[in-house]
Amino acid sequence: MSEAELPDRLTPEEIEAGRLLFAAPCAFFFGAQHVDQLPPPDRPEIAFAGRSNVGKSSLINALTGRTRLARSSSEPGRTKQLNFFDLGGRVTLVDMPGYGFAKAAKAVKEDWQQTMFAYLRGRPTLARVLLLLDARIELKASDREVMELLDRAAVVFQVVLTKCDAVKPGALAAKNREVSAEIGKHPAAYPVIVETSNETGLGVDILRASIARVIAEAPSGESS
Repeated sequence: MSEAELPDRLTPEEIEAGRLLFAAPCAFFFGAQHVDQLPPPDRPEIAFAGRSNVGKSSLINALTGRTRLARSSSEPGRTKQLNFFDLGGRVTLVDMPGYGFAKAAKAVKEDWQQTMFAYLRGRPTLARVLLLLDARIELKASDREVMELLDRAAVVFQVVLTKCDAVKPGALAAKNREVSAEIGKHPAAYPVIVETSNETGLGVDILRASIARVIAEAPSGESS
């Protein structure tokens, strides 16, 4: 892939920086079900958000080159806590509970929103949220609600399309247009969409480099 083809003008040097960042040891170190249980904010954090079964855990595994670092549940919506992973002592990856699970009671969904908003709004080290959307599925009301939540929390988020290997080029282009139109309505949205596939590795190097850039630009842990 040439420099001119790199999304968001990422350079080959930044691609290599992303590879090196994610070549570091990575391990789970904390789980929190409530905001009063969070670990100390001592390094920049990148959070992964998305609907239940969108592939958050699989993408974290792909980024870190591991197969069982982050574990997905066979029952969508089962994971109810924020899972924290230390990446080389430089950045914390945060696997957020999935949203949009149909079987959950209204009270559970409201509690999720309250907990996630408290985390998003009050975490000084949160550098960016990666909002994962399944490329095969149309945008849902819950996706738009989370974008609005991120707007209110004033946290920069970037959309990552997952499972792109299962979508034909024309349909994927249409999906990009649909999502681009939606994020254009949200002041907290970063305007570059990353296409990924955990099966083929599509976009994994791009996402690594994007995260490395965010961390480099926010050494103090301030949002970027």
